[in-house]
Amino acid sequence: MEDQATNVVVATRTALDQASTLAVHYGFTILGAIILLIGGWILASIVSRSAYRVISRIRGIDETLASFFQNVLHYSLLILVFITVLGQFGVQTASIIAAFGAAGLAIGLALQKTLQNIAAGIMLLILRPFQVGEYIETTNAEGFIKEIGLFATEMRTADGLYLMAPNSTLWNTPILNHSREPDRRQELSITIGSSADLELARKTIFDVIKADQRVKSDPAPVVYPDDLSADQAVLKIEYWTATSSWTATRRDVISKLLTQLAEANIPMK
Repeated sequence: MEDQATNVVVATRTALDQASTLAVHYGFTILGAIILLIGGWILASIVSRSAYRVISRIRGIDETLASFFQNVLHYSLLILVFITVLGQFGVQTASIIAAFGAAGLAIGLALQKTLQNIAAGIMLLILRPFQVGEYIETTNAEGFIKEIGLFATEMRTADGLYLMAPNSTLWNTPILNHSREPDRRQELSITIGSSADLELARKTIFDVIKADQRVKSDPAPVVYPDDLSADQAVLKIEYWTATSSWTATRRDVISKLLTQLAEANIPMK
């Protein structure tokens, strides 16, 4: 009985010693992991915020794009910290990295169209073929830009309708920006009867164009015969004006031309 009691005591002491050793060992490991997690979280936040400030100062970088890069960097650093913590406990991190890679590939294949829109949105925000407030025209969409997002671009059509266009449809097609250049050319055509005085008609039209102060003197406006037949003549008008006043100038010029040609008894067809 004494031998059995002695063996129990020895076994108990051995177990307690081993448990004490393991507690000390894993206690420091757990403490180190906690410190690493907290420090990694703080470091990730500091680095991502610093990166945001640096990126946002770059000319041509949109705030949406800067925030996107900040979030990508922040969560990438957190994943790295998490994998490092698991390595502290003896976990084979190579298999975890391989699993993340496989999961990323699967997600990428599943969200291929979405990722195309994100990639197109990043390129649109970097290269800026259009900005908020500008009027653009593509084979897929046309209207004023309201907001450029990572997934889609919000627009307002000329008749006031809301339009959302996926970024990939805008990036993969030629974009005609009606608002980007400061000046824009206007072309008008007027058809008059063959009995009308062609030179008088040309002078009357030219005087109307020159009288409008919004019409640029350089390049100078021109009025010239563009087509001629037995019963009519076509006069072509070309002038330049500021893009911001292009539509208003067109309306006023056409109205004045109708009035002045009628007063000069020049028949139109």
